Amino acid sequence: MHQDSYSDNFIAGILRSVKTIAMIGASPKDVRPSNIVMKYLIAKGFKVAPVNPGHAGKEIQGQMTYASLADIPWHIDMVDVFRGSDALPGIVDEILALKDRPDVLWAQLTVFHAEAGQRAEDAGLKVVMNRCPKIEYGRLSGEIRWSGVNSRIISSRKPVAQRGFQALGIRPQSK
Repeated sequence: MHQDSYSDNFIAGILRSVKTIAMIGASPKDVRPSNIVMKYLIAKGFKVAPVNPGHAGKEIQGQMTYASLADIPWHIDMVDVFRGSDALPGIVDEILALKDRPDVLWAQLTVFHAEAGQRAEDAGLKVVMNRCPKIEYGRLSGEIRWSGVNSRIISSRKPVAQRGFQALGIRPQSK
């Protein structure tokens, strides 16, 4: 397990294959990163189940909130963690206790726990830590580049679409 380095193909493969996401630590506050990421992922077509025991039974971004992973009534492809690094061992325990396990454990920026990540990987999950799916999706789809963030050119000009086919989405990376 390369816990601090992931190839673009690995990340893109995950983002292309995942359709359903459980977001542990989702916040109803629209200024919180989890809420912003959840809104973005929903806009990109992912089905997201917020997990927050304090808000269970209420909606966040129009989605029913659950108290735990076990309460979600449909299959989850990926668990996205917006909790502290010290919460990861317990979250891995919760994932491994599920009869219908997700394929991916994704821990957000600054969230990293080597032993928990290794346990999840040993159980067959793909593991990504200290990364954000919103940032990775934007980077790999070209969305960030279109807005000029990744162009190395500072300009107030709005980007102009070039000739040819341009579509946002995760494209296969060349090897």
